[in-house]
Amino acid sequence: MAELVKSTIASRKRSTIGRILVFAAVLVVLVVAGYYGWRYLNTYEATDDAQIDGHINAVSGRITGNVIAVLAEDEQVVKAGDVLVRIDPRDYEVAVAKAEADLRDAEASLESSRIDIPITHTNTASQLKTAASSRVEATAFVLGAQRQLGAARDRLESAQAQVREAEANVRKTSDDAVRYKLLVDKDEVARQIYDTAVAEAASAQATLDSRKAAVREAEQNIVVAQAALEQASQHITQADASIESAQTAPKQVAVSEARAQSAVAQVAQKKALLDQARLNLSYCTIFAPVTGIVGKKTVELGQNISPGQQLMAVVPLDDIWVTANFKETQLNRMSPGQRVRFSVDAYGREYRGRVVAVGGASGSRLSLLPPENATGNYVKVVQRIPVRINLDPGQNDDHRLRPGMSVDPKVYVE
Repeated sequence: MAELVKSTIASRKRSTIGRILVFAAVLVVLVVAGYYGWRYLNTYEATDDAQIDGHINAVSGRITGNVIAVLAEDEQVVKAGDVLVRIDPRDYEVAVAKAEADLRDAEASLESSRIDIPITHTNTASQLKTAASSRVEATAFVLGAQRQLGAARDRLESAQAQVREAEANVRKTSDDAVRYKLLVDKDEVARQIYDTAVAEAASAQATLDSRKAAVREAEQNIVVAQAALEQASQHITQADASIESAQTAPKQVAVSEARAQSAVAQVAQKKALLDQARLNLSYCTIFAPVTGIVGKKTVELGQNISPGQQLMAVVPLDDIWVTANFKETQLNRMSPGQRVRFSVDAYGREYRGRVVAVGGASGSRLSLLPPENATGNYVKVVQRIPVRINLDPGQNDDHRLRPGMSVDPKVYVE
């Protein structure tokens, strides 16, 4: 009996020791698993507030016009340079034709202005030379007219003296004829002497008449000489005016040069207007800015569009990234260059990438209505900071990722 009791006690002791050993082993396993689990969980930061991001290239018109062709639809794949929309070009073709005509007119005016410069210079030089020559001729003419006037005055004085002499002869011969008439009546002298006296009196009268006519001629010559002198003086005045006008040649040339410079500016302006008209004509065809998928199409055939009006969007799939909003408490060990693994809800595969940069402000500060914390009712809320994650090369070669897809990223911080 005693041996049976001892055997039972020993068996119980072995069972208790076994349970203790099992419990200890389980405890050690749990501790080791917990330690390694803690170390693993401490090697990355994860969030479910993340999505695929990418560029949304808006396609809009740069001119006003009527749409005559729409060559793309929603979800259509287009390549960079493909024609998406055509606008009626007729109005802009007319504008180009008008701009070309205006340019040709401006170029013709410029050519005319350039030709006018040497012509003006030559004309003014010729005018100056001609005016100087006319001044010399007019001066010589004045001197000649002055000499003629002096000679006419001398002849007048001589004629007047001769008239006085003739008047004296007329008086003498008349008196002689009267005396001889009395003597003839008394038969004191011969009749022949009286006839001679009468003839001399008549001759003296004729000479007087001739001398008076010469005086009148001399006076007329003086009038003619004075008129010639006045005319010559007018020629001098005209020559002086021509010389003064010709001396403005530098100013006239400067005016011609300024007109040519203005024509150059007009040509440049018309060229700019022509370039703008050609640009507007080229804007009648709207091309795809990038290779991608069309979305958000709002333009229809026959629609009138205006500059800046969005017609559709093109989403390129070659340049996409992940924007993950991590809590500010998760950023302690996060830095650019760390590797990232993530999955998307749409596909059952894992993608790899790298942290590129941490955002400059929290999402709330970048929102349309940032919170105002200085209200007296401040409640601290853990903020989220956007982190950009770029995909490793070759991760999206199939272009299955789309902007807006939900992402579960893990950033390995060790």
